[in-house]
This record gives sequence, structure tokens and C-alpha cells, in this order.
Amino acid sequence: MLPGKSRTYHDPLHGAITLNGDDPVEALIIRLIDAPEFQRLRRIRQLDTAFLTFHGAEGSRFTHSLGVMALTRRAFDGIADRYPLLRPHRVVVLVAALLHDLGHGPFSHAGEEILGNHHELWTVKLIHESSLTAILQGYSADLPDRLEQVFTKTYKLPIVHQLVSSQLDCDRLDYLQRDGYFTGARYGQLDLDRILMALNYDPITQRLVVDKKGTVAIEHYLTVRYFMYLQVYNHPKNIAARFILEQIYRRATNLLQTQHLAIDPVVKAWILQDPNRLSCANYLAADDIVFGYHVHRWRDSGDRILMDMCRRYLDRDLFRTIDISDKAPAEQAELLEQVQNRLRHKGVDPQYYCGIRVAQTKGYTIYQQGIEIQTQEGLQDIVELSALVKTLSRPIEKTLLLYPKRTINRAMLRLN
Repeated sequence: MLPGKSRTYHDPLHGAITLNGDDPVEALIIRLIDAPEFQRLRRIRQLDTAFLTFHGAEGSRFTHSLGVMALTRRAFDGIADRYPLLRPHRVVVLVAALLHDLGHGPFSHAGEEILGNHHELWTVKLIHESSLTAILQGYSADLPDRLEQVFTKTYKLPIVHQLVSSQLDCDRLDYLQRDGYFTGARYGQLDLDRILMALNYDPITQRLVVDKKGTVAIEHYLTVRYFMYLQVYNHPKNIAARFILEQIYRRATNLLQTQHLAIDPVVKAWILQDPNRLSCANYLAADDIVFGYHVHRWRDSGDRILMDMCRRYLDRDLFRTIDISDKAPAEQAELLEQVQNRLRHKGVDPQYYCGIRVAQTKGYTIYQQGIEIQTQEGLQDIVELSALVKTLSRPIEKTLLLYPKRTINRAMLRLN
């Protein structure tokens, strides 16, 4: 990269995201974006299996990460104009915003549920043990350590980590707006300008706070988050797709214990070892393309269960989901047993072909600390000021029974 050369990314949500090559912080961000570790995020879907439910949900962690950095820059620069003492922390907050999802593995959050990796752990590991380390230390020798403090929420100024990870952070502001846009859901339309203008800094607590005039915009943001979880992230088809993917890699793991299965060394290491103890090379070699290729390959594996699960995922022949949230735990267990017995009767292995999954939706929760509003009486949590937020803080738990369509007649289940 030539010294002083700028860069512009044209984003569907935020418009032109221009990085000024003459600004040392933004020149550093350009170098980090061009690093292989960050480019890998182009190959990891933001919404994991949701593309099987919402056909436009094809965005990547790369695109989202750029958006988070752009929003964080707007928010931080606006606050730092009022509180210049914050300016020395600009490099930390912008780089942390850019790299916050660096550690995501194949299938994003679905992969974490299925494979057991933790992206927060790997984000910290990669800033210390990858080619990014030299880039970061080239700017400042202690920058990796300062970033780790942001990711572990121990940074000396709470506002820095709160802009990246809190109940009201730029990560959530971007993914709610972006995911709403790409799924076609109308819930995800936020008043970003009003929210960003309302963000402020409290010099006493050194925390991120919200001007009282922004309360309605924050209520709207929390309502959007509530409905996005209810109608998009926890959509029954998303849960069914994750369930199928889980069975694919579970079956593959079991087969590898007893027989030969075509598999490359990277995927084999991921599913036979603790993915949090892999080498950085093995971790970074994994993405949606590598793991998705194996789903295609195993469709012709010769194992009846693995072949069928791969076919179901590739052809979107997902399991039926029945909401059994209104049933007592004993009734839910009885329904699952009914399904298991009927599957056995049909010669289908119930340990792979049925199950119960629980999804929880909550619009607001105290996360480290909640959303604090500046009032004449001092700082107050928004839940104390808003009846709407108080309502949104009550969780909704949905319990789903999953089993293959066409194998069981729903009318035969004793659901009443």
C-alpha cells in the first residue's frame, strides 16, 4: 500500500466508507483489512444458516465488520469532539471495532453451537499470534494488549469497550440494521442518526451514556432487537437448518471413530479435537467454503444417515418444527418419546432424526451494565424510565420439537 493512499468501500447501509491514508489510525485499518486473517471473513456468512429461510441473507462477517468500524468511528469522533481527552484512545476503539469478529469460525454462531469454538477467545489469540500482530505492533508495541483489554472488558476507560460490546454498541446497531436489510425484515430499520447523536460520555463514571432526548430512539432500537430475535434469528426454519447441520457433523464425527470417511486434515482436526486448542494455521484454514464442501462430498459418502442429512441440507428438505412451549417438561418428554418410537417403527434412527431445541428472545438485559440515561436526577437505567423496556426485559422462551416431514402424521401426536 502506498503511503497516504486512501480507500473507499461502498456499503449498502452506510454509503461510502472512506479511510484516509494520511490519517495514521485509518492507514493502519487499511493494512489490517488487507491482511489474510481479515480477508478470511469474506468466506464466513454473517447469518450462518439463515440463507435457507431468508434468501437474501448472504452477507459476510467482513461486510459487517466494516460497518461496525464505520459506525464506531462516527460515534467516537462525535463524542471526542466534545471530550478531546478521549482522542488518544481512537486507535484502540476503531481497531477493536474492526477486529471484533476476527475469531469467528465456519457457520458463525451455528458453528459455535455445533463445533464448540469460541470466537471471542480466538479473536484475542489471533491479535497476539498471527500476522496481524506485527502490523499492530508496528503502530504501537502495546496495541495488542490494549485490544485484549477491550475484548475482555477490562480497558481503563469503559466507554471504549462499551462502544464495541455492550447493551448499546455499534456491533448491534450494525447487525440489526444489516440483517434486517438483507433478510427483508422491516423490523430492522433503526434511526441511526438520532441514536448516534444521543450517545455521550460521562466523565465521572467514564462510561457510555445516552442523552435523555434519545430515549425514544433507544426504545425503538430495543423493540427492533426484540422482533429480530423473535422473527429472524430464532425463526423455526433457522433452528431446523442448524439442527440438520449439527447432525451432519455429529454423524461424521461418529463415523471417523470406526471407519474411513473422506475428509481433509483441517476439518478432521476441527471435529476430532477441541477447536479452541487448534494451531492458528488450522483455525484460519477453516471457513464456510471448506466445511460446506464436505457437506457436498459426504452426500455420496455411502453412509445412509450422513448421505440423507447432507441431501436435506443442500436441498433444503428441513425437518418439521412444532411449538410445544405450552407443554410442561414431562409432556414435552412424552411427545419426544412418541416421535422416537414412531421413527423406530419406520426403521429410522431417532438419535439423529428428532430432538427438542429451545430458543430464547429478550429485548433488553443488563449486560455488564445496562443503558444509562442522563437525567436531571443523574444517571438512570432505561428500564427504570420506560414501561416499554421493562416489558421487553421479560424473556420469551420457545421450545420446538423437530422431526422429518412425511415420516410422522402430526395429527397422530397427542398435542392436546
